[in-house]
Amino acid sequence: MSTNGFDEDALAEAYNRGLELEKAGRNEEAAVCYRQALKLDPADHGGAAVRLAAMGLGEVPDKAPDAYVMTLFDQHAEVFDSVLVDQLGYSVPAMLAELLPALLPEGVQRLLDLGCGTGLVGEALYEMVDHATGVDLAEKMIELADEREAYDELYVAEVVHFLEENEELAFDLIVAADVLPYMGRLESFFAGVAKNASAGALTAFSSETLPGAVLGGRDFMVGPNQRFAHALDYIDRLLVENGFERLIAEPITVRREQDQPVPGHLVVARKL
Repeated sequence: MSTNGFDEDALAEAYNRGLELEKAGRNEEAAVCYRQALKLDPADHGGAAVRLAAMGLGEVPDKAPDAYVMTLFDQHAEVFDSVLVDQLGYSVPAMLAELLPALLPEGVQRLLDLGCGTGLVGEALYEMVDHATGVDLAEKMIELADEREAYDELYVAEVVHFLEENEELAFDLIVAADVLPYMGRLESFFAGVAKNASAGALTAFSSETLPGAVLGGRDFMVGPNQRFAHALDYIDRLLVENGFERLIAEPITVRREQDQPVPGHLVVARKL
């Protein structure tokens, strides 16, 4: 038994056996193991619920479990940049740095970087703003972001909770790079972005998607890589409902997985 309140050995056995069975294509058997892992660890540090949803053998959760996201990114914090950028070809921060200058209004002062990770976005946009705030759920990522010295303030927090609780000054630019793929239902997220956006503010974010035939009319689903894919019309609907005008939805390759491109969008919208 661990200090987390569950039997870590039993959990590891169930989860790892599930991974082996899933890799072998024995999804029904893998699902039994993942359900056992969930019983042992309801907080779901291993993301069993997401894997079940990806196989079509469990309900699609509203978001990736916080415990899973914290564990995933804390474990990979030290190698995060090299894996994401060098191995997976992730270049959303560079895309934002190229795209945003022509769209930013005069007098942009305050940046809010949601899911800031190690600070790749903060570093890319540093010269465009006077004040930068970064928020991330993983404490080790925040520690690395702090070393970049690209932020004036950093917070360890779940992004929607931060948006709901923040009572500070509004932000002129709110960025969420590689955040939506760990969130399914986005109503609270966009309501929070609207609450924290100044008049005329821009929000910019990346999303992953799947072909329409795969999404099958759904607003979102868990894709084969255990991340959430969203329909662009769902995102558009929420932007309009929260007082934003979408300026750009550029199709991009978000990253590569198993040497295959992961399609998505880079979206920029303005608060009306």
